[in-house]
Amino acid sequence: MSQSRLYATEAVVIRHGNFGEADRLLTIMTPEWGKLRVMAKGVRKITSRKAGHVELFTRVKLLLARGRTFDIVSQAEMIDPYRPLREDLLRGSTAHYLSELIDAFAQEGSEDHALYELLVEGLSWVADSPDPALAARYFEMRLLTITGYRPQLFKCVRTGEPVNLELSGVPEPLNVSFSPLEGGVLSPTAARLSRDAMPVPVSALRLLRVLQTRRFEEINALEITAPVHAQVEQTMRRYMAFVLERTLRSTHFLRQLASEELPAS
Repeated sequence: MSQSRLYATEAVVIRHGNFGEADRLLTIMTPEWGKLRVMAKGVRKITSRKAGHVELFTRVKLLLARGRTFDIVSQAEMIDPYRPLREDLLRGSTAHYLSELIDAFAQEGSEDHALYELLVEGLSWVADSPDPALAARYFEMRLLTITGYRPQLFKCVRTGEPVNLELSGVPEPLNVSFSPLEGGVLSPTAARLSRDAMPVPVSALRLLRVLQTRRFEEINALEITAPVHAQVEQTMRRYMAFVLERTLRSTHFLRQLASEELPAS
């Protein structure tokens, strides 16, 4: 095989599907070429040595050979298997959601070190965090920032006036308005003119601001009540659906899973 046809890359497997009798078509995220679709030949055979190295959510070093339709996996070496993602249903389902987000935002064949590094970090957060759902919210906020959709949470997106939650002598509002269409919070006056303003409880907005401004190590130490968790998730999902112009398939299953795990009230 000509050396000019071969190239090496680090990658994370974000999607896969069976192809033919023994092959598997992989969608991978790489730092140098963004999202790629590559063929792993023979990995569904019992005797395949590459099979365990190209499982979903694995971080690997790949040697790829350029092909006519799909590039071919010539060699694969595991870097990180993220084993907890395969051993825990919630963590695994959340990893599916992160991968689906990356798949939606990443461009095929375009260098994107930032998105790749975020995916690597995000899978580690979800694998190791005591609260994988909170890790997912942090991932969403970082993703929106990297891709240019960072929501404005401190000023009214229409007027630019600060949205203060604690004013001396003034009762704290129960809710603040958030507009997915306009990309952030609104003052009471601006909210009345908005087509899609939704109420966000002040407690949820505080957490959203923390997710936007703190390091993950600080976020990971927080204990969040179930109602605040749900309110933040709803806000982020509605905004993400607006940005992507669709709802991701994995969100429905995650909602079902979360509802089954909630304690009876």
